[in-house]
Amino acid sequence: MRTLLITGPGGSGRTTIAAATAHHAAAGGTRTLVLSADRTDTLGAALGVRTGAHPTRVTPHLTAWRPDAAAGFRDDLAGFQDRATTVLDLLGASRLDPEEVTPLPGAEELTLLRALRDAALADGEGRHELLVVDLPPFPQALALLALPEELRRYLRRLLPPERQAARALRPMLGRLAGVPMPAEWLYETTARWDLELAAVEAVLADPATAVRLVAEPGPAGADAVRDARLGLALRALPVESLVANRVLPEAAAADGPLGPLGRLVAQQHKALGEWGGTARPVAHLGHDPRGADDLTALAVPAVNPTTSPVEWPVTDRLAQDGVLVWHLPLPGAIRDDLDLVRRGDELVVTVGPFRRIVALPSVLRRCTVEGAALRDGELCVRFAPDPDLWPQAR
Repeated sequence: MRTLLITGPGGSGRTTIAAATAHHAAAGGTRTLVLSADRTDTLGAALGVRTGAHPTRVTPHLTAWRPDAAAGFRDDLAGFQDRATTVLDLLGASRLDPEEVTPLPGAEELTLLRALRDAALADGEGRHELLVVDLPPFPQALALLALPEELRRYLRRLLPPERQAARALRPMLGRLAGVPMPAEWLYETTARWDLELAAVEAVLADPATAVRLVAEPGPAGADAVRDARLGLALRALPVESLVANRVLPEAAAADGPLGPLGRLVAQQHKALGEWGGTARPVAHLGHDPRGADDLTALAVPAVNPTTSPVEWPVTDRLAQDGVLVWHLPLPGAIRDDLDLVRRGDELVVTVGPFRRIVALPSVLRRCTVEGAALRDGELCVRFAPDPDLWPQAR
């Protein structure tokens, strides 16, 4: 299944482009599901139908779904209270009733990730050929996409797999240490969360998953696209296309080059020129698109069935320079905004406002960092073999 994640700066028309992308694909016979986590039914307004907690059939090949974060949060909390009954009783804590539970910040994002996972792993009649996901504005979308990897890392630090493997010894360890050990349900919950997060990670890392960026051409849009490309590259997420939304026709500049519309048209054309052939312009309809006819009129690009993956290769230059080089594509990165820290078997990469902790490839874990250089949007980190860990030639 092809998964297309759609994001861009706030107010750029992301939801409309998501609806139009799904509508055009379904009109061509592709079984399509479009997902949104927006509390308001902006997706339904664009499609011309009401969407909600249950999948809604829009056309024979198009389904829309806006999962209910409140219901999912209540179910998760009820399950937690059931498993933690003993602890809650010891603390004298009273259980929360479903009626008094409201979702905490971030519940919508977690609900969207769970729905994305369920849709990607569905089979039989629930299986779709294309999944279109209306993400929050960038950079909130990037934080959402980073969540599975970061949460799994926290879980592994709090309850490492080797400690979970020794849980059969918990009673004896508790007596020896003289302190209470984590209960069985905590290990089981951690393992379940890790499995669920791993499934979402697998969807995001799948070669059939890509991002469609949406922005209005202009100075603010150009800055947002540059940041988005950099942040997505750091997450190794490929960009399928760039949609320049709400492009005004030349005729809109009837008030002359110095009039408000004339200046706006000039700004748009300048941004389109800077983006070159990478941007696909979508014309402004003169009103907010509503319903099938308006979505058909939006000339969104067809979904690219394949997208080149973002690769971080390691090249062997031991014979020439005595080093291995790790290549990290970071388009638009600035040297002064770049920071690298080696910590154990991980590399902490910070570039501008974005940060990621990356596990080193196995061959580089037996090496020391010799230096790094940023050239033409690519970070090259040099590693030299550690004599104490590297096999010696005989």
